[in-house]
Amino acid sequence: MARVGPGERAALDAWATPAQRSLFDSMPRADRRHALDVVAGLRQRGIDDPEVLAAGLLHDAGKGRSIRLWHRVAWSLGEQLGPWVWSAAGRLPGGAAAMARLRDHDTRSADMAARAGCSPRTVALIRGEAQSGDAMVARALHEADEAA
Repeated sequence: MARVGPGERAALDAWATPAQRSLFDSMPRADRRHALDVVAGLRQRGIDDPEVLAAGLLHDAGKGRSIRLWHRVAWSLGEQLGPWVWSAAGRLPGGAAAMARLRDHDTRSADMAARAGCSPRTVALIRGEAQSGDAMVARALHEADEAA
């Protein structure tokens, strides 16, 4: 079971704003664990920029609490086997909304991060629309996300 220790949560005080921490706290425990692992992966890659770390911390906030394990499994299978899996999952009760939420979570997450006061740079990184000067950190964010 995913866990977030009190020390891990307290460490966010050093670089995340209260609004960012509040958004993080609103995420399901599994997504919070994943977010902290992404942040750790960014740090292992030598990235300590708070704007980039905030993107790692909040990139999945838009998934919300309605996403269940089977939705996540179906989404992952669709990434491996093709979109027909998402279509099939969409025919199950609650599946269509969940697949849409997973498909669009980057936009939702970016909008939520913007409302939490994140910088335009952080919002762009979450949205996957990083400026050309941020290509390296965008790639590192993607790699850390995939590895976590």
